[in-house]
Amino acid sequence: MNYSLIITNWLENKSALSFVRRKVFIEEQQVPEDMEWDEFDEISHHVIALDDDNQAIACGRLKPDGQIGRMAVINEWRNRGVGSAILGKLIEEAAMMGLDELYLHAQVSAIPFYTRHGFHIASEEFMEAGIPHRTMKKIR
Repeated sequence: MNYSLIITNWLENKSALSFVRRKVFIEEQQVPEDMEWDEFDEISHHVIALDDDNQAIACGRLKPDGQIGRMAVINEWRNRGVGSAILGKLIEEAAMMGLDELYLHAQVSAIPFYTRHGFHIASEEFMEAGIPHRTMKKIR
């Protein structure tokens, strides 16, 4: 199965981005809905992955301050390189924006994924939406 990546914004692809995030964060991980949507969606750069049928399968966002977040891959598409492709595209976008330092709040279970992409742990463990996280950073 193939997929394509699109750099987009919230206004153009809100329903597709919301679909992935609702399925992964709200339904699967039980993140409270009021914690999922915030004022940064409208000002962030987003990347979305679409399958051959143009259905949203993954997404991520880059805030203007260099924070990568809302990385989500629909369960059936995990471990197929889609998350790596999304992260790579967000890193490219950050470079085009002139951002030299990136950071993210990684779920502890995802630390090995981000480490493979050059991020390093930069904080002690903390809770966010009831899930253990650590801040990770990457400098170009």
